Amino acid sequence: MHRDIFRTAAWRGYGLAIAAWAAAFGLRYGLAPWFPPGFPYLTFFPAVVLVAYYAGLRPAVLTAVLSGLSAWWYWIGPPGFDLGFATFVAIAFYAFVVAIDIFFITGMDGASRRLGREVERNAALARSRDILLKEVQHRVSNNIQVVSALLSVEARGAADPAARRALVNASARTALIARIQRSLADADQQTTAFETLARQVASDALQAAARDDVVLQISGDGVVLSAEEATPVVLIMLESVNNALEHAFPNRPGRIRISLSDEGGVRTLIVSDDGVGLSSARDTEDSLGLKIIHALSRQLGGRWTLEPGEIGTVAQLSWRTIGPQG
Repeated sequence: MHRDIFRTAAWRGYGLAIAAWAAAFGLRYGLAPWFPPGFPYLTFFPAVVLVAYYAGLRPAVLTAVLSGLSAWWYWIGPPGFDLGFATFVAIAFYAFVVAIDIFFITGMDGASRRLGREVERNAALARSRDILLKEVQHRVSNNIQVVSALLSVEARGAADPAARRALVNASARTALIARIQRSLADADQQTTAFETLARQVASDALQAAARDDVVLQISGDGVVLSAEEATPVVLIMLESVNNALEHAFPNRPGRIRISLSDEGGVRTLIVSDDGVGLSSARDTEDSLGLKIIHALSRQLGGRWTLEPGEIGTVAQLSWRTIGPQG
């Protein structure tokens, strides 16, 4: 039985009050021969509590008044409305008990309903906030995509090969940022699985470089990236992959391993290859890609290194967790 059925219409509440009083009176009257003296209200207290819980204050007061008058007439003192001192004490005791019952039950019910309304209001605000946030992220990603398209148009019209290449690279990077922003907006929470993004982005990098002879191995260890982490981490990973594609496998196939782990709140991204290894020129190269990597590392508050591995080269980024952990 739903509680509010007796509150949506006043007649239902008062009908419950009269029905509860009648049931309590009938039970008390029928059991009167077996009840010991001194228990005139025994069946009426539960009726008052029941009505207060389901129907609220006024129906509960009606039940209490009808119950008190019935007990006064039949079972307190001589039959009728006795005005003796003992009767007065018994009536005062009854009034005190039912007043306390009604006060606490209706008070707690009101507090519970106010809390429920507040919870619903907060939930509605949270839903509105999520919708607005997703809309903002969609708009941001669309604007970044427009910038990427403009850079691509400029690249096609550039006469200088170096300028054309720089514009093409800038267009690709901004397109990637737009994709990451869109993936964040489409997620149920403000976190993104690293392995999903890494596989998409690294596969696109291999396809753009026409390197179907390079094998990718990606492991995310179940780690998810927060909104603050996703863009810089994936961009650093992409630059590391492009660095490996450009330098590690000049004339032969190879393998690139990408892994992300989280130990004690410290996350570590490793991009390793089995290529030719570091050369002095590659190690000291002051390219735009390396400048971007170092700038993004500082944004994360982390550290990026490029070092020789047992075979090939190892690029490693370490930083402390930002935002929700997966």
